[in-house]
Amino acid sequence: MRVLYISRGGNPHDHRFLSALAETEHELFFLPLEATAIEERRHVPPNIKTLEGPNPSDGSGNSAKSLDAGSLRQILDQIQPDVVHAGPIQSGAFLAAQCDWHPLVSMSWGSDLLVGAESGEGKERAEYALMRSDVLLCDCETVRQAAVDLGMPDNRIVVFPWGVDLEEFSPGQEDSLRGALGWQDALILLSTRAWEPIYGVDVIVKAFIQASRKEPSLRLVMLSDGSLRASLLAELEGEGVLDLVHATGSIEPAELAPFYQTADLYVSASHSDGSSISLLEAMACGIPALVSDIPANQEWVVPEKTGWWFEDGDADQLADQFVHTAMVRDQLPEIGRRAREVAEARADWQVNFGRLLDAYEMAALTPEYREQM
Repeated sequence: MRVLYISRGGNPHDHRFLSALAETEHELFFLPLEATAIEERRHVPPNIKTLEGPNPSDGSGNSAKSLDAGSLRQILDQIQPDVVHAGPIQSGAFLAAQCDWHPLVSMSWGSDLLVGAESGEGKERAEYALMRSDVLLCDCETVRQAAVDLGMPDNRIVVFPWGVDLEEFSPGQEDSLRGALGWQDALILLSTRAWEPIYGVDVIVKAFIQASRKEPSLRLVMLSDGSLRASLLAELEGEGVLDLVHATGSIEPAELAPFYQTADLYVSASHSDGSSISLLEAMACGIPALVSDIPANQEWVVPEKTGWWFEDGDADQLADQFVHTAMVRDQLPEIGRRAREVAEARADWQVNFGRLLDAYEMAALTPEYREQM
């Protein structure tokens, strides 16, 4: 099967999808939506052909930063793919839908349907793309329901929790960071999300400031980077707790596992999510999770069994939960063990990847439902 994979590119998730697809018998073409993503071709397996999408420099002084439907139509006519796999919904899938190419497997990235399709142009684009999609791939029931509400037939949706590599992300004890920071006896909280408003990292910082004054054993590791970094570091410094925080900045995906294995508790205050890969990585590493009570998190975390919830956006409640975790520290290994069991049962990338290939077959074999509507 000849597959055209359309996405933003330049991120670990696309790299993982493309690497897995490269191991199949399909002929793969990758088309990045953004001009800057073309620079990330070094991450694409050599047996996948990366196409020239937007041209950042056409020699005329003008630049096209994103793909348009006209350019995509030319590429489709040239390649004649058996399946187009496109996302996010309002960009990649919308462009493919404009070209009226079938079969079209659209893939939601979570926030495109949970946040971007709430109203206005984002909702209109989502409805248009879904109406012309033969199959929709999504990573959790929360996103599935959002797609149904926007008009996607339920029987054309494949729920595909992306999952993680259970060998790379596995239980273990990593003490080198504790030793380097002098945190041998600390209760280490870990945040891996980007420092952006949608991920609630500001809520984590406010909660940590409060909790650290009540529980001196608490320490916070914050990975990644983002627009809030400077202001939040200034807030931590102003409150006199910056020395209790280790903020690494951006790290490579291959460096993640030791941080999970160092931590006692994974924390996410995200305001919107599908099946969060970082949450699944934490569970696979056998550490409990303390997460906002948004619907997608509730699909994975069971209070007192594999972790805890706190009310989305409530820094006071999160601070109380940090203190509570210190009080029940002896229970954390057992909670982490159960989290690993959930990951093994439901979040194995090697198993779940097969659902993507099933979606391709479904799209290729099933008559276009839209003609019957």
